Amino acid sequence: MEARAYLKYARISPRKVQIVLDLIRGKDAGTAMAILKNTPKSASEYLIKLLKSAVANAENNFGMDASKLYVSECFVCPGPTLKRLLPRAKGSADRLLKRSSHVTIALKERA
Repeated sequence: MEARAYLKYARISPRKVQIVLDLIRGKDAGTAMAILKNTPKSASEYLIKLLKSAVANAENNFGMDASKLYVSECFVCPGPTLKRLLPRAKGSADRLLKRSSHVTIALKERA
């Protein structure tokens, strides 16, 4: 049995989230939470909230023991990109891409 939590349309680039997800993949839920709290990346705030949600889902919906949980799967997919224009010299413009992410975390119970 596995418990999942999803974060959709987070206004952060998937590339930035992937760096932090690589740190917690395969770790115990408590260890992963400690790593996220001590990582000075902007994606950590989103992932702390998401991991808490996944642990709550595991406990309340599936009756799993929180001390035995580990991060079995975590990945990020790109969400929609907002396209904006940035004024440049001589009346031209550059495109500014504001990227978003869809993040998934799955927890399983150790045997």
